[in-house]
Amino acid sequence: MAHTAARNGRLRRAAAGVLLALAAVPLLWTAWEALGTGSNSAAWRSLAQDPALRHAVLLTLWTGLASTLLAWWGAAALLARGFVRQRLARLLSGLPVMLATPHAALAIGLLFLLAPSGWLLRALSPWLTGFDSPPPWPTTQDPWGLGLIAALVIKEIPFLLWTAATQLQRDDVRQRWRAEHALAQTLGYAPRRAFWLVLWPQLAGRLRWPLLAVLAYGLTVVDMALVIGPASPPTLAVLAWQWLQDADPATYAQGAAAGLLLALLVLSCSMAWLAAQRLRRRLLAHGHGVRGEPARSHGSDLGLWLLMGVYAAVLLALAVGSISGVWAFPSVWPQSFTAAAWEQVAQSSGTVVTTLWLAVGSSAIALAWSVAWLELAPRRWDDTLRPLLYLPLVLPAVLWVVGLYGVGLQLRLEGRASGLLIAHTLMVLPYVLLALGPAYLGFDVRYAQLNASLGRSPWAFLLRVKWPLLKRSLASAAAVGFAVSVAQYLPTLYLGAGRFSSVTTEAVTLASGGQRSLTSAYAGLQLALPVLAFAMASWLGRPRRFRHTTA
Repeated sequence: MAHTAARNGRLRRAAAGVLLALAAVPLLWTAWEALGTGSNSAAWRSLAQDPALRHAVLLTLWTGLASTLLAWWGAAALLARGFVRQRLARLLSGLPVMLATPHAALAIGLLFLLAPSGWLLRALSPWLTGFDSPPPWPTTQDPWGLGLIAALVIKEIPFLLWTAATQLQRDDVRQRWRAEHALAQTLGYAPRRAFWLVLWPQLAGRLRWPLLAVLAYGLTVVDMALVIGPASPPTLAVLAWQWLQDADPATYAQGAAAGLLLALLVLSCSMAWLAAQRLRRRLLAHGHGVRGEPARSHGSDLGLWLLMGVYAAVLLALAVGSISGVWAFPSVWPQSFTAAAWEQVAQSSGTVVTTLWLAVGSSAIALAWSVAWLELAPRRWDDTLRPLLYLPLVLPAVLWVVGLYGVGLQLRLEGRASGLLIAHTLMVLPYVLLALGPAYLGFDVRYAQLNASLGRSPWAFLLRVKWPLLKRSLASAAAVGFAVSVAQYLPTLYLGAGRFSSVTTEAVTLASGGQRSLTSAYAGLQLALPVLAFAMASWLGRPRRFRHTTA
């Protein structure tokens, strides 16, 4: 029996090694190509002499760090209230729609709400503002990046809440943390303070990778910055994207160098953030208490309602905008309605089909790989190799697509469906692994021991016990992967080489024009597809209901 167990262990490690090679080779190759292209010394000299660089770097640091701090603060405040008042289920009830909303769709919706000709100013004009025409105010694409910060905060709070909830719902920690919270209250601590002193330090440590993903995205975002971010000069990510669009090799290399500079900024900010968190934990360990706690509990419900209200307003703005005809300022509602935009979208069915098969294919491959990895890889392998598997999360998108494009050219995958699917899968994989990991690793091992004691095979245990119990987490992870694929902009743009378009590339491209109805239709479709995926995941992950029968 011992010989059989050792042989099975070797087979599992060998299979995990194959899985690792399937993911690590393209990830490392892509990173190597990106770093090699961005290391051109002439490009760095040209980049250093560019007059827009300094302002772009400062703007990038300001928008990225401010949005991450505010999102972290807001998510913590909402989570504290939900846990203390045992309202986590209520807090999480609206998250699927928020998570399913792509970044670009949210930015377009906010643009239609906050622009000088947007819905918010229309509602106040002319009776309060006195405006009969849109004022020349920089309410969007403002030079301070406030619109981009607001959009990032609104989008990242639900993501942090969801990742925190996956930790709080783990079987191996839920009961222990509840008991520790109750014990702290018996020692005289108020429920809220007990949460900050006992639970939050443990939970914050488990949210390290989701937080770094939020920080990296805030520093390197392109699609949201193109829609609602500062324009003159733009953030460093948009500046790099503009240079990478140039056919001149020297300008392209300068864009790659700017992407590498972004990577260095992400690395520096991440290390500083981790150092600050470590210092904070040491202060807590020495009894210095909690300082600067997030918002008081009486404001948390207001914050949740405001967050949900913004998403509802974005959905309504996209819905009305997609069927609007003539809509003169300052009228609150369009003077006429038309379905012309949706008819034009229907005529571009190839775009929708491309988006669907990419999302379904990449999320299915990423889910299968993640399940196999979590099932077969030793825990020390998983702990050690997570940074490698999370490379697409922490490397700037503009630098990552430089590497993808270089690999695609060498393998002659540029402009091919297979190359586009591989690119999407590499982008989706870390999100699926991040979503599935806590529930899968927290599965109670006593079920497996009981299964073995009954003489059932490991496959029977997976098919009849483990995967049915984890079906909600599996379905949610697949929906997350689907939503991430739908939201991909740069990989589709570069690897597709103009031969493939998705609803995201169409929406972002149209956002810079004046076709409100068509832009709203594509943005609404970009939002509807992930919402349907999350709805299907919710249906597939529902608990089984058993009917009681009487003899």
